[in-house]
Amino acid sequence: MSDMLWQYILVFVGAFLFDVVPFPFPPAFTIMVFLQIVFKLNVWIVILVGVAGSILGRYVLTLYIPKIAGNIFNPDKNEDVHYLGTILKEKGWKSQLVIIAYSLLPLPTTPLFIAAGMAKLRPIYIIPAFFVGKFTSDTVLVFLGKYGTENTEKMLQGAFSWQSFISLAIGILLLSALLFIDWRSLIQKKEFSLNFRIWK
Repeated sequence: MSDMLWQYILVFVGAFLFDVVPFPFPPAFTIMVFLQIVFKLNVWIVILVGVAGSILGRYVLTLYIPKIAGNIFNPDKNEDVHYLGTILKEKGWKSQLVIIAYSLLPLPTTPLFIAAGMAKLRPIYIIPAFFVGKFTSDTVLVFLGKYGTENTEKMLQGAFSWQSFISLAIGILLLSALLFIDWRSLIQKKEFSLNFRIWK
C-alpha cells in the first residue's frame, strides 16, 4: 500500500484536474479507470480517492468561477445565470434530486457547477447531492472498467471511444445552453430567446 501511495495521489490529482477546469472535459472516471488498470490499484481506494478529488475540484471551481465570469461575461449574462441559480436554490429538495440524477449520468457536470458558481450559490447546496450521484456512478463505472478491460490498450480505446466524445459534446451543448439562453425570459415570460452578446 505504501509503495502505491504516489499512484493513489495521482488518482486524486487527476480527478481534481479533470473537474476543476471551467469547460467540459471528459468525466473524471476516465482517468480513474485508466490509472486503476495501469497500476492495478485497489478499486475501492481508487473510487474513494477519485471522488474526493472530483469533489474538491468542483468546490474550487465554484469558488473561482464568479471572478472569471465577472471578467469575461457582461453584467446581463451574469445576472441571468445568477437568477437561474436562485431558482435552483428555491426549489429545495427537488433541485437536490435533479443534481443527483444528473450526477448519475456519465456526463460532464461542468455546466451545473458553473451555474452554481456564477450564481454564487454556497457549495453546501450542491456538493452533498453531487457526492451521492458521483460516488454511485463512479463506483459502477470504475468496476465496469476494471472487469470490462483486459489491458491498457483496450482501456484507452474505451476511455476515448465515441461514447466519451458524445458525452463531451453533450457537455459543451449544455454549457452553451447555460451561457446563450436568456433564462429570465424563459422562466418569467415563457419566451425562448438566445443572446450571443454575453462577452464584455
